[in-house]
Amino acid sequence: MDLVYERRGVGAGAPLVLLHGVGHHWQAWEPVLDLVAEQRDVIALDFPGFGASPMFAEGVRVHPGLLADVVQEFCADLGLVRPHVAGNSMGGLVALLLGQRGVVSSVTALSPAGLWTDRERAWAFRVLRACRGAARVTPPGVVARLAESGVARTLLTGMIYGRPAARSASAVVAEVRALREAAGFDVALRVGREFRFSGVVPADVPVTVAWGDRDRVLSRRQGLRARELAPQARLVELPGCGHVPMSDDPELVASVLLRGSDSVRSASPL
Repeated sequence: MDLVYERRGVGAGAPLVLLHGVGHHWQAWEPVLDLVAEQRDVIALDFPGFGASPMFAEGVRVHPGLLADVVQEFCADLGLVRPHVAGNSMGGLVALLLGQRGVVSSVTALSPAGLWTDRERAWAFRVLRACRGAARVTPPGVVARLAESGVARTLLTGMIYGRPAARSASAVVAEVRALREAAGFDVALRVGREFRFSGVVPADVPVTVAWGDRDRVLSRRQGLRARELAPQARLVELPGCGHVPMSDDPELVASVLLRGSDSVRSASPL
């Protein structure tokens, strides 16, 4: 299917595909795109039913493996052979699934979904549904006015970001709209109720798992479970960062993405 995407840094280095989280869009990566594009051919896409990409056709059984299929097909269409891949939340889970298949050169997962217990998943879904509910009932004009205030930005997005007041008003307005209009949101959460990441990522696929110490959606202790599924995983803490860390500390996250997708490092297991 045709996915909307942004591509920068063509010819700058190895390809790196970026996958956003539930309710988001490719613009979630905007704070780090130009930093990463100095050294990578970086492609950020909208998943089906999110951002500007169309939803799956009615009757299609959506599951995490299907999202991995879509990304794999997308990469093939662009002529990308075993690209590096990085994802946040839902995108982190899909990145791990692609790593498990051995079709990517490396995986960098920022607060990936799917490593949860039932209780941790239930909490995360409550937070996400509350954010979605607020986005749907708050008129766009009100969101725009609220977004002008740092205090209001904290109230609107403080559960998702570690430093919400520092974000731009335009970014807040755009992401609230993306969350409100995300056709794939309810399907993603319904599928997620029954799914945990299992299996093993092959040892020749380097894995980096990074977690913000202010993540209020998925607790960072879940990152320790990645070692059971990818013993080669490098665990990284992101100080001052929340669940979507790209806006909280762009320089730090860009450095994690670059190191995780370094071709020399990726030539052999950690």
